[in-house]
Amino acid sequence: MKAIIIAALFLYSCSPKTPEASAPGPQSLPVAQIYTGSETTFQEYPASIEGTVNVQVRPQINGALEKVYVDEGAFVSAGQPIFKINDQPFRAALNNALAAQHSAEATLINANLEVERLTPLVQNKVISEFQLKSAKATAQIAKANIEQAKANVATASINLGYTLIKAPVSGYIGRLIKKQGSLVSSTDTEALTQLSDVHDVHVYFSLGEKDFVNFKEQYPGQTLNEKLKQLPEVKLILADETEYTKTGKIDMIDGQFDKTTGAITVRAKFPNPQGLLRSGNTGKIQLSLKHDNALTVPQSATIEVQDKVFVFLLTDSNKVKKQAIQIVGKSGTNYLVKDGIKSGDQIVMSGLDRLQEGTVIAPQRTTDKIAKN
Repeated sequence: MKAIIIAALFLYSCSPKTPEASAPGPQSLPVAQIYTGSETTFQEYPASIEGTVNVQVRPQINGALEKVYVDEGAFVSAGQPIFKINDQPFRAALNNALAAQHSAEATLINANLEVERLTPLVQNKVISEFQLKSAKATAQIAKANIEQAKANVATASINLGYTLIKAPVSGYIGRLIKKQGSLVSSTDTEALTQLSDVHDVHVYFSLGEKDFVNFKEQYPGQTLNEKLKQLPEVKLILADETEYTKTGKIDMIDGQFDKTTGAITVRAKFPNPQGLLRSGNTGKIQLSLKHDNALTVPQSATIEVQDKVFVFLLTDSNKVKKQAIQIVGKSGTNYLVKDGIKSGDQIVMSGLDRLQEGTVIAPQRTTDKIAKN
């Protein structure tokens, strides 16, 4: 039995050994080189839209609203009647003022006749000069009464004209607060309506102090007015996320920052020939900022960990290094990088979820340059 065991061991030791499985080689991943180039980024800011002219239409006299000539939302031209206040009391007041003027004119005629009658009598020393002076004073009073009567006529005429309220500018009618038959007054807290001239619109938005400094440093010019002339046109994104068909031009920057918000108000002017935009609309202003010598990295070639963005740099011996980068903006699907990498560095383009610090890879180098020239 012992001999059999020894023979079996001898045969096992002489049999060929099974080869061990070889370790897998480095994984093959695409790698691209980073270069600098010119990029344009877009930043969006909440905005409010107003007509170039927003007028509150108010009565300037008290009375009953007799007629309303327009409907809410209607377009009116400058000078077009929109409201009528009952004018009967004001016509009566004008007639009384005219009657008082005619009476004063008649009184002046009588006073002048008296002066003419007394003048020769004084010259011939029939009566004393005092009586003539008194008659002339009466004539002067009559003249003054005529002037006052004319002023009263003018006031009554103006008030009568106020009974017909006309559109001060061309634009669209807002809500009609008062209806036909309502009593209106010049002291009412609410206006009859609001009229908006929207053939052009003003779009207001705010820039924080840092954004404002970066914004104005992008463009040449010694003064703010010179810089405004160099600013590119801006776009308006409507509330439904569609882009307005016309571009606008920034034409005003407020004179000071708001102490409460720390922001400064900026205004852009947009043409609105079809009246698609109305006062009260909201949207977003899209500003373009040009970046020279910018480094760009595809978002797909980055990973985000705890609010930090990382890329995998290819280092010596084809090892990868997990490198944090500082983002300053976006351009399409690319990040603009301020710090963390430099021109000429090579980064891994995909498969980042399988990588760790120090992993060795087999780089597949592409000929694409990650930048727009």
